Amino acid sequence: MRYVSAYLLAVLGNKSDPSAADLEKILSSVGIESDKEKVQKVVSELKGKSVEELIKEGQTKLASMPAGGGAPAAAAAAAPAAAAAGKEKKEEKKKEESEEEDDDMGFGLFD
Repeated sequence: MRYVSAYLLAVLGNKSDPSAADLEKILSSVGIESDKEKVQKVVSELKGKSVEELIKEGQTKLASMPAGGGAPAAAAAAAPAAAAAGKEKKEEKKKEESEEEDDDMGFGLFD
């Protein structure tokens, strides 16, 4: 990921086709030792490709990926138990608030 990030930074710095030396310079400027094989792989895979087009292509691929699963069914089954637990918490909060009101000595932090 760091190599792709360095490539993108080089493109943002007006390098239309960054070289391995450009990536190594960026990485070394922030104290990261680079693996020459990985740098070379990123440069060779992205050579001649438009970063903007690659990002658009990646976004369409991400949009088509399922991101859910069986969560709605599980949430529906757990809803009655959660409602009962929420009711108990509200009652506890009311008790705590009345006790805290006695302790604040009549002024607040932002008054």
